[in-house]
Amino acid sequence: MIEYGVQGAFLVGLMGAAHCFGMCGGLVGAFSANLPHDPKKNLLANQLGYLVSYNLGRIVSYALAGALVGGSSAAMGLLFDADSYLLVLRFIAGIMMIATGLYIAQIWFGVVQIERMGQIVWKGLKPIANKLVPIETKLQATVAGLIWGWLPCGLVYSTLTWSVASGSALEGGKIMFAFGLGTLPALLSAGLAAKKLASWVQKKAFRVISGLLLISFGIQTLYIAIAQFR
Repeated sequence: MIEYGVQGAFLVGLMGAAHCFGMCGGLVGAFSANLPHDPKKNLLANQLGYLVSYNLGRIVSYALAGALVGGSSAAMGLLFDADSYLLVLRFIAGIMMIATGLYIAQIWFGVVQIERMGQIVWKGLKPIANKLVPIETKLQATVAGLIWGWLPCGLVYSTLTWSVASGSALEGGKIMFAFGLGTLPALLSAGLAAKKLASWVQKKAFRVISGLLLISFGIQTLYIAIAQFR
């Protein structure tokens, strides 16, 4: 397993706030603007209930994806030399994390190409997502979140490489669950129309610092892989 995989994944989600606002802020804002409201209930509490349900579904999708790729890589490890196989996966995970850091810092945008590849999956799910609008119940919001979790996102794909390199379904699922929890503050704030926070996390200084921290995670992962190769 990659050292600090779960803790690192949580921080990746937390530091990816600028990307989350750019990628999903509009979607969450539109979702929040069309929520049903009972005049007898507090507006903020009502919105929060739906947003938590929506994001819960999204995080469950991340965890399922992490478990799926982690379990698949474990099965592949049985067919090949396990140690060499995991070293290669860890090396790829490090490269992907560096690429994501460069993207968030707005230095290099190669990760966008990976997001475009994910559009193939999203094209099949988008018609289902459209049928769930408008959202009328919290269960419906949770199902919408489950589908939303498969929206093409370079940050998600990058963290998924950690799940692949974890070598097990359990660890892969834990890594992506932690990542999802890390993204919660940004996306809950976006849903509650926290304009000041949205403006702050999209500032160049925040993006650069977050990107550099992600790059440091990638370098650490590469270092671990190279050290084990020796």
